Amino acid sequence: MVLSSQAPPQFVRLAAHPLRWRLLTELAESDYRVRELVTLVGEPQNLVSYHLRLLRDGGLVTATRSSFDGRDSYYHLALDRCADALADTGATLHPALRRDSLPHIPPVDPRRSPRVGVLFVCTGNSARSPIAEALLRHCTGGQVEVASAGSRPKPRLHLNAVRVLHDEFGIDITDRRPRHLDTLTGRRFDYVVSLCDKAREACPDFPDHPRRVHWSIPDPATAGDTDQTSYPAFQHTANDIDSRIRHLLPVLTATRSGRRFSRDHIRPVRQCPLPR
Repeated sequence: MVLSSQAPPQFVRLAAHPLRWRLLTELAESDYRVRELVTLVGEPQNLVSYHLRLLRDGGLVTATRSSFDGRDSYYHLALDRCADALADTGATLHPALRRDSLPHIPPVDPRRSPRVGVLFVCTGNSARSPIAEALLRHCTGGQVEVASAGSRPKPRLHLNAVRVLHDEFGIDITDRRPRHLDTLTGRRFDYVVSLCDKAREACPDFPDHPRRVHWSIPDPATAGDTDQTSYPAFQHTANDIDSRIRHLLPVLTATRSGRRFSRDHIRPVRQCPLPR
């Protein structure tokens, strides 16, 4: 039996505070800068910064320096860490609530839902956004209307973007070419996801006001002077995008079906069937 004097788990202590819970809720949808969170939650900046620091110290939130304005940082919710913390919290309350004791729940299959449209945007459309496009298309068997584009597209894909998708995920994008955002003018999307801080500011408006989401992901091409030295950064970037897409899948399903799904419904991209 748990003694009444035992302190609650750290996740409960952190998430139970109303303002911290509001910050976690906002960051569950998109990466934001401090001043944007201040506007969203309607609290003073010094108070928001204080609680963000507590969430960072607790490992629930991370921060990356903005590549658009180095004086800014984007905050990101560590959803996998939150899931682990929730599971640990349940096990602390009762052994039957351990994650491995829970019944198996079949994963959500986005292919059974009406098609949604997703656009991934970065500056050069040569690394981050084509990786995201390929992973989402692969995972959903081509049943999501997915595209990617850049505000200043490069002449060709980065060789390591092609390599990491082939080696780590078994996806071939050798025939893919970068394209400009202007080529998608007039197309309808449900979600526009920017993966580059610079492209976030340059992204145009689209019909029907799609949901704008930002993933602040550093450009892996800047991690080394050669393809060999930068490849580990591409591996890290692909894994980061893989994780974010796993958490995006039930959101896309709920967009059309109106249903809500838990994290246990999400299957890793590596376990998704190859497109037919």
